[in-house]
Amino acid sequence: MSAFGFNVFDFGARGDGKTDDTAAIQRAIDFCAQRGGGRICFPYTATGYRIASPGVEEYKGKPVRAQLIIPPGAHNILLEGEMPCRLLNAYQVRPMSVTSFTPTVFGEIKNNNTFLFSDWDAPEVHDAEKRPWSIIAAPEGNSCKGKFSVTQFSIKNLEFRVPMDQGRMYPTQTAVNLQNVSRVNIADSQFCLNETVGDALQNKELQPNPCHTAGLILSGDQNDDNVLRNVAVQGFRYGIVAGEHVVADYLYIHNCEEGLTFHDCSHLSTIGHIVAQHNRMILTTTREHLFGMEKGPCYVIVQALDCEDGIGLRPQVSQLYCAVYDPEKRLHGSLLWHMGWGGDSFPTQCSEQFLITQL
Repeated sequence: MSAFGFNVFDFGARGDGKTDDTAAIQRAIDFCAQRGGGRICFPYTATGYRIASPGVEEYKGKPVRAQLIIPPGAHNILLEGEMPCRLLNAYQVRPMSVTSFTPTVFGEIKNNNTFLFSDWDAPEVHDAEKRPWSIIAAPEGNSCKGKFSVTQFSIKNLEFRVPMDQGRMYPTQTAVNLQNVSRVNIADSQFCLNETVGDALQNKELQPNPCHTAGLILSGDQNDDNVLRNVAVQGFRYGIVAGEHVVADYLYIHNCEEGLTFHDCSHLSTIGHIVAQHNRMILTTTREHLFGMEKGPCYVIVQALDCEDGIGLRPQVSQLYCAVYDPEKRLHGSLLWHMGWGGDSFPTQCSEQFLITQL
């Protein structure tokens, strides 16, 4: 045990990028759950923590579909890396000569974050209402509409990467699924792909995803608070899937088909600032029972949205089509937007009960 926490190395993790650390990290999570909670520390390694074991369908008879499992209980577990994540370490298709600040060189991602990466090829799931495969999840429970099994779970200073086969050029796995956790806290973390979203040299780019994958799935309906601070997502069909009681102060959403998606938000959610670069849609509501979660009214205030439309740049799947997409007119609230780069068009499909203002 380190000061105020438990080190994953003490449970057998190596962080060498080659050893399968799934079982070791699971031992640390199980230990903390059994004692009522705890802080699990991940020392920085340039090679990352490899999660290679296949995901499991169920945990004690309950659906989970995850490689790492958060056991049910009234515990409070924090996974914490050594330092805050740099946002973003992956970028769209641009050679270094075009964008000197891009931390990628010929498709290589810089490993200067504390990261967990999966290299398990998850099965494709094309049904939007089915549970997605993920790196980590809590099993389905019995509490409230969200079917919660865990009271609280937190992530700090960690990057979660899912694999992307360069033959498909889209991920089949969700990074983190916390829909069955009642209370969530995420800080200085990001959820992305283990490959860049494109390779200018190989002439490849992110493709439309038939799988309903997400970077981060927050709590289901009737949850407690979900607090996000300095969180980034990139490369998924859905960046962040959210419900009610969400409070976020900075979100960086990049290269997603749908950036921030609400399923039910009867109680107000507030977002301080979103940087949305090159997303097909930025703010949306669900059109089906996504991941089995109910649809409902969505009361949302976005205090500031700074965006780039990506028009004329690759990948084509990330070019702005509709900034606010709410065809069922369930959104209530307001949004203030500014186009930092690109055109001056901000197409929307929503009702007048959602007030949209250009800065």
